[in-house]
Amino acid sequence: MLNTRKLWKKSGNTVIYGLLILLAISMLLPFIWMLSTSLMNELEVYSFPPKFIPSNWRWENFVEAMTLQPFGRYFLNSAIVSIMVVSGQMIFCSMAAYSFARIKFKGHEKVFAVYISTMMIPAIVTIIPAFLIINTFGWMNTYWALATPTISNVWGIFLLRQFFLTIPKDLEDAARIDGASESRIFWTISLPLSQPALATLAIFSFMASWKDFLWPLIVTNRADMRTVEVGIANFSTVYSTDWPHQMAAAVIVLLPIIIVFILAQRHFVRGITFSGLKG
Repeated sequence: MLNTRKLWKKSGNTVIYGLLILLAISMLLPFIWMLSTSLMNELEVYSFPPKFIPSNWRWENFVEAMTLQPFGRYFLNSAIVSIMVVSGQMIFCSMAAYSFARIKFKGHEKVFAVYISTMMIPAIVTIIPAFLIINTFGWMNTYWALATPTISNVWGIFLLRQFFLTIPKDLEDAARIDGASESRIFWTISLPLSQPALATLAIFSFMASWKDFLWPLIVTNRADMRTVEVGIANFSTVYSTDWPHQMAAAVIVLLPIIIVFILAQRHFVRGITFSGLKG
Protein backbone atom coordinates (compact mmCIF):
# COMPACT_ATOMS: atom_id res chain seq x y z
CA MET A 1 0.00 0.00 0.00
CA LEU A 2 2.83 2.35 0.93
CA ASN A 3 4.69 1.59 -2.29
CA THR A 4 1.53 2.31 -4.30
CA ARG A 5 1.15 5.73 -2.66
CA LYS A 6 4.79 6.53 -3.37
CA LEU A 7 4.32 5.45 -6.99
CA TRP A 8 1.23 7.65 -7.39
CA LYS A 9 3.03 10.59 -5.75
CA LYS A 10 6.05 10.12 -8.01
CA SER A 11 3.81 9.87 -11.09
CA GLY A 12 1.94 13.02 -10.06
CA ASN A 13 5.20 14.93 -9.61
CA THR A 14 6.40 13.73 -13.01
CA VAL A 15 3.20 15.00 -14.66
CA ILE A 16 3.47 18.37 -12.90
CA TYR A 17 7.12 18.79 -13.85
CA GLY A 18 6.30 17.82 -17.42
CA LEU A 19 3.53 20.42 -17.64
CA LEU A 20 5.82 23.09 -16.15
CA ILE A 21 8.53 22.25 -18.69
CA LEU A 22 6.02 22.51 -21.55
CA LEU A 23 4.80 25.85 -20.18
CA ALA A 24 8.38 27.14 -19.94
CA ILE A 25 9.07 26.04 -23.52
CA SER A 26 5.89 27.74 -24.76
CA MET A 27 7.01 30.99 -23.12
CA LEU A 28 10.53 30.75 -24.55
CA LEU A 29 9.40 29.74 -28.04
CA PRO A 30 8.69 33.31 -29.31
CA PHE A 31 12.15 34.45 -28.19
CA ILE A 32 13.81 31.42 -29.79
CA TRP A 33 11.85 32.07 -33.00
CA MET A 34 12.94 35.72 -32.90
CA LEU A 35 16.59 34.70 -32.58
CA SER A 36 16.21 32.15 -35.37
CA THR A 37 14.62 34.69 -37.71
CA SER A 38 17.38 37.20 -36.99
CA LEU A 39 19.92 34.74 -38.42
CA MET A 40 18.05 34.03 -41.68
CA ASN A 41 18.09 35.77 -45.03
CA GLU A 42 14.95 37.47 -46.28
CA LEU A 43 13.96 34.70 -48.71
CA GLU A 44 14.38 31.98 -46.09
CA VAL A 45 11.96 33.76 -43.75
CA TYR A 46 9.14 33.31 -46.29
CA SER A 47 10.00 29.72 -47.18
CA PHE A 48 7.33 27.02 -46.90
CA PRO A 49 7.25 24.89 -44.90
CA PRO A 50 8.68 27.32 -42.36
CA LYS A 51 12.23 26.70 -41.17
CA PHE A 52 13.11 26.84 -37.51
CA ILE A 53 16.88 26.51 -37.94
CA PRO A 54 18.56 28.76 -40.55
CA SER A 55 20.40 27.07 -43.40
CA ASN A 56 23.17 29.70 -43.30
CA TRP A 57 23.58 31.66 -40.10
CA ARG A 58 23.83 35.33 -41.09
CA TRP A 59 25.52 36.98 -38.09
CA GLU A 60 26.04 40.06 -40.23
CA ASN A 61 22.31 40.81 -39.85
CA PHE A 62 23.05 42.28 -36.42
CA VAL A 63 25.67 44.65 -37.77
CA GLU A 64 23.51 45.63 -40.74
CA ALA A 65 20.46 46.24 -38.52
CA MET A 66 22.42 48.71 -36.41
CA THR A 67 23.63 50.61 -39.50
CA LEU A 68 20.41 50.66 -41.55
CA GLN A 69 18.84 52.81 -38.84
CA PRO A 70 20.62 55.34 -36.55
CA PHE A 71 20.42 52.97 -33.60
CA GLY A 72 23.29 54.69 -31.83
CA ARG A 73 21.08 57.74 -31.38
CA TYR A 74 18.07 55.56 -30.56
CA PHE A 75 19.99 53.80 -27.78
CA LEU A 76 21.17 57.13 -26.38
CA ASN A 77 17.62 58.49 -26.32
CA SER A 78 16.23 55.38 -24.66
CA ALA A 79 19.03 55.37 -22.09
CA ILE A 80 18.47 59.03 -21.17
CA VAL A 81 14.71 58.61 -20.90
CA SER A 82 15.04 55.39 -18.86
CA ILE A 83 17.46 57.05 -16.44
CA MET A 84 15.08 59.99 -16.02
CA VAL A 85 12.09 57.71 -15.44
CA VAL A 86 13.89 55.39 -13.01
CA SER A 87 15.38 58.29 -11.04
CA GLY A 88 12.04 60.08 -10.90
CA GLN A 89 10.15 57.03 -9.71
CA MET A 90 12.77 56.19 -7.10
CA ILE A 91 12.49 59.70 -5.63
CA PHE A 92 8.82 60.59 -6.00
CA CYS A 93 7.36 57.14 -5.40
CA SER A 94 9.47 56.55 -2.30
CA MET A 95 8.53 59.93 -0.81
CA ALA A 96 4.82 59.43 -1.48
CA ALA A 97 4.95 55.84 -0.22
CA TYR A 98 6.65 56.89 3.02
CA SER A 99 3.99 59.56 3.57
CA PHE A 100 1.16 57.04 3.14
CA ALA A 101 2.91 54.46 5.36
CA ARG A 102 4.14 56.61 8.25
CA ILE A 103 2.53 60.07 8.25
CA LYS A 104 -1.00 59.80 9.63
CA PHE A 105 -2.66 62.92 8.23
CA LYS A 106 -6.43 63.32 8.23
CA GLY A 107 -8.09 61.03 5.71
CA HIS A 108 -4.82 59.48 4.55
CA GLU A 109 -6.42 56.02 4.12
CA LYS A 110 -9.18 57.44 1.91
CA VAL A 111 -6.70 59.46 -0.12
CA PHE A 112 -4.58 56.35 -0.59
CA ALA A 113 -7.63 54.31 -1.64
CA VAL A 114 -8.58 56.94 -4.23
CA TYR A 115 -5.00 57.07 -5.44
CA ILE A 116 -4.83 53.28 -5.81
CA SER A 117 -8.17 53.24 -7.64
CA THR A 118 -6.54 55.14 -10.50
CA MET A 119 -4.75 51.90 -11.37
CA MET A 120 -8.10 50.73 -12.75
CA ILE A 121 -8.03 53.45 -15.42
CA PRO A 122 -6.61 52.08 -18.71
CA ALA A 123 -3.41 53.85 -19.71
CA ILE A 124 -4.75 54.45 -23.21
CA VAL A 125 -7.43 56.75 -21.75
CA THR A 126 -4.84 59.21 -20.43
CA ILE A 127 -2.81 59.47 -23.64
CA ILE A 128 -4.83 62.30 -25.22
CA PRO A 129 -4.89 64.51 -22.06
CA ALA A 130 -1.18 63.87 -21.52
CA PHE A 131 -0.42 64.75 -25.15
CA LEU A 132 -2.41 68.01 -24.90
CA ILE A 133 -0.52 68.99 -21.74
CA ILE A 134 2.87 68.18 -23.28
CA ASN A 135 1.97 70.08 -26.46
CA THR A 136 0.80 73.11 -24.43
CA PHE A 137 4.14 73.21 -22.63
CA GLY A 138 5.95 73.10 -25.97
CA TRP A 139 7.82 69.94 -25.07
CA MET A 140 7.28 67.99 -28.28
CA ASN A 141 10.45 66.23 -29.48
CA THR A 142 12.16 66.63 -26.09
CA TYR A 143 13.27 64.27 -23.35
CA TRP A 144 10.79 65.97 -21.02
CA ALA A 145 7.94 64.85 -23.26
CA LEU A 146 9.22 61.27 -23.28
CA ALA A 147 9.86 60.97 -19.53
CA THR A 148 7.54 63.31 -17.64
CA PRO A 149 4.28 61.28 -17.79
CA THR A 150 5.94 58.26 -16.15
CA ILE A 151 8.30 59.78 -13.55
CA SER A 152 5.72 58.80 -10.93
CA ASN A 153 3.81 55.55 -10.77
CA VAL A 154 0.86 54.44 -8.62
CA TRP A 155 2.01 50.81 -8.60
CA GLY A 156 5.46 51.91 -7.45
CA ILE A 157 3.97 53.89 -4.59
CA PHE A 158 1.88 50.91 -3.54
CA LEU A 159 4.88 48.56 -3.70
CA LEU A 160 7.11 50.82 -1.60
CA ARG A 161 4.34 51.60 0.89
CA GLN A 162 3.85 47.90 1.55
CA PHE A 163 7.58 47.51 2.11
CA PHE A 164 7.79 50.53 4.45
CA LEU A 165 5.06 48.95 6.56
CA THR A 166 7.31 45.92 7.17
CA ILE A 167 10.10 48.06 8.64
CA PRO A 168 9.93 48.05 12.48
CA LYS A 169 8.79 51.38 13.87
CA ASP A 170 11.18 51.00 16.80
CA LEU A 171 14.08 52.11 14.58
CA GLU A 172 12.27 55.29 13.62
CA ASP A 173 11.06 55.97 17.17
CA ALA A 174 14.63 55.67 18.43
CA ALA A 175 15.76 58.19 15.84
CA ARG A 176 12.98 60.58 16.84
CA ILE A 177 14.06 60.35 20.48
CA ASP A 178 17.56 61.34 19.37
CA GLY A 179 16.08 64.42 17.69
CA ALA A 180 16.04 63.27 14.05
CA SER A 181 13.53 64.98 11.79
CA GLU A 182 11.06 63.06 9.65
CA SER A 183 13.04 63.78 6.50
CA ARG A 184 16.27 62.55 8.08
CA ILE A 185 14.56 59.36 9.23
CA PHE A 186 13.34 58.82 5.70
CA TRP A 187 16.71 59.38 4.00
CA THR A 188 18.97 57.67 6.57
CA ILE A 189 16.84 54.82 7.94
CA SER A 190 13.79 53.89 5.86
CA LEU A 191 15.27 54.37 2.41
CA PRO A 192 18.51 52.38 2.97
CA LEU A 193 16.48 49.50 4.43
CA SER A 194 14.25 49.46 1.35
CA GLN A 195 16.88 48.49 -1.20
CA PRO A 196 15.09 45.26 -2.30
CA ALA A 197 11.84 47.13 -3.00
CA LEU A 198 13.70 49.99 -4.69
CA ALA A 199 15.55 47.49 -6.90
CA THR A 200 12.23 45.88 -7.84
CA LEU A 201 10.74 49.26 -8.73
CA ALA A 202 13.87 50.20 -10.69
CA ILE A 203 13.69 47.00 -12.77
CA PHE A 204 10.01 47.40 -13.58
CA SER A 205 10.29 51.10 -14.37
CA PHE A 206 13.35 50.52 -16.55
CA MET A 207 11.62 47.73 -18.46
CA ALA A 208 8.47 49.80 -18.97
CA SER A 209 10.42 52.82 -20.16
CA TRP A 210 12.83 50.88 -22.38
CA LYS A 211 10.13 48.92 -24.23
CA ASP A 212 7.58 51.76 -24.48
CA PHE A 213 6.49 52.26 -28.06
CA LEU A 214 3.21 54.16 -28.34
CA TRP A 215 4.06 57.25 -26.29
CA PRO A 216 7.46 57.95 -27.97
CA LEU A 217 5.76 57.47 -31.33
CA ILE A 218 3.17 60.13 -30.43
CA VAL A 219 5.38 62.84 -28.93
CA THR A 220 8.30 62.62 -31.36
CA ASN A 221 8.37 63.17 -35.11
CA ARG A 222 12.10 63.72 -35.57
CA ALA A 223 14.46 60.82 -36.20
CA ASP A 224 17.02 62.15 -33.70
CA MET A 225 14.48 61.87 -30.85
CA ARG A 226 13.18 58.38 -31.61
CA THR A 227 13.71 55.54 -29.13
CA VAL A 228 14.81 51.97 -29.81
CA GLU A 229 11.29 50.53 -29.99
CA VAL A 230 10.23 53.05 -32.61
CA GLY A 231 13.48 52.34 -34.44
CA ILE A 232 12.61 48.64 -34.59
CA ALA A 233 9.21 49.49 -36.05
CA ASN A 234 10.89 51.48 -38.82
CA PHE A 235 11.89 48.22 -40.50
CA SER A 236 8.19 47.77 -41.39
CA THR A 237 6.69 49.74 -44.24
CA VAL A 238 3.28 49.81 -45.89
CA TYR A 239 4.40 47.26 -48.47
CA SER A 240 6.84 44.94 -46.69
CA THR A 241 8.71 44.10 -43.50
CA ASP A 242 12.42 43.40 -43.27
CA TRP A 243 12.02 40.55 -40.80
CA PRO A 244 15.67 39.42 -40.42
CA HIS A 245 16.97 42.89 -39.62
CA GLN A 246 13.95 43.76 -37.49
CA MET A 247 14.40 40.62 -35.39
CA ALA A 248 18.14 41.21 -35.17
CA ALA A 249 17.51 44.72 -33.84
CA ALA A 250 14.93 43.32 -31.39
CA VAL A 251 17.47 40.83 -30.02
CA ILE A 252 20.03 43.58 -29.44
CA VAL A 253 17.45 45.90 -27.85
CA LEU A 254 16.42 43.09 -25.49
CA LEU A 255 19.94 42.64 -24.09
CA PRO A 256 19.95 45.68 -21.70
CA ILE A 257 16.76 44.44 -20.02
CA ILE A 258 18.25 40.98 -19.52
CA ILE A 259 21.49 42.43 -18.12
CA VAL A 260 19.66 44.73 -15.69
CA PHE A 261 17.47 41.87 -14.46
CA ILE A 262 20.45 39.55 -13.93
CA LEU A 263 22.37 42.20 -11.98
CA ALA A 264 19.39 43.03 -9.71
CA GLN A 265 17.75 39.60 -9.57
CA ARG A 266 18.54 38.96 -5.90
CA HIS A 267 17.05 42.28 -4.78
CA PHE A 268 14.13 41.82 -7.15
CA VAL A 269 13.09 38.50 -5.57
CA ARG A 270 13.44 39.88 -2.05
CA GLY A 271 11.44 42.98 -2.92
CA ILE A 272 8.55 40.95 -4.35
CA THR A 273 8.64 38.60 -1.35
CA PHE A 274 8.63 41.19 1.43
CA SER A 275 6.42 43.87 -0.14
CA GLY A 276 3.21 41.93 0.49
CA LEU A 277 3.81 40.81 4.05
CA LYS A 278 1.83 43.59 5.70
CA GLY A 279 -1.18 45.58 4.59
